[in-house]
Amino acid sequence: MSSTYFTPATFSFLRDLADNNNREWFQARKSRYEEDVRDPALSFIADFAPRLKEISPHFRADPRANGGSMFRIYRDTRFSKDKSPYKTHTGIQFRHEAGKDAHAPGFYLHVQPGSCFIGCGTWRPGGPALRKIRESIDEDSAAWKQASRDKRFTTSFELAGDSLIRAPMGYDPYHPLIVDLRRKDFIGVTPLSADVLTSDGFLDTFAGLCRDAAPFQRWLCRAIGVPY
Repeated sequence: MSSTYFTPATFSFLRDLADNNNREWFQARKSRYEEDVRDPALSFIADFAPRLKEISPHFRADPRANGGSMFRIYRDTRFSKDKSPYKTHTGIQFRHEAGKDAHAPGFYLHVQPGSCFIGCGTWRPGGPALRKIRESIDEDSAAWKQASRDKRFTTSFELAGDSLIRAPMGYDPYHPLIVDLRRKDFIGVTPLSADVLTSDGFLDTFAGLCRDAAPFQRWLCRAIGVPY
């Protein structure tokens, strides 16, 4: 099945929103947001659901407008100096069934002018999950290297995210895998061009990249203790 979801109009709206990030402007153009950004994203989520089930039955594609796979456009400004009310990107996460938030293992699509990418893995895992991941790296380094250095994975993705400056507590600073043990995020990222994202074969492209992430995702789920 070939279909176009995101279009130049998607990027046009997001660029305009970045230049006019206020409630009055957005409310006057909410129908444009829904037509050019929200609805294409929800259609993409719905159409990806059967593909995702083939990749892993334990991740969810939820096309609801609220509470589903698509992140809200509204920013949480309670603890931020930046009081801009809207995100200037669209984020979609296909979360693991065991997770309820953005920190759960998942597949991720980021749509933003000049900064589109696909991600996989877990961003900022909580303390218990992070400890399990580090213990798995330490106790079976061969399995971690096989998953994170797998040719299928590394051809499509690059490990990214933030890291501690020093070794985590309880680990030797000279551990042979200290660079990996210092990670706070266990994510793989691959950039996308707007041309790829707006092509009529993007659903196939996205599904293929998610399949390429399987070795890494499978290891991560095993380390955390959830099924893949």
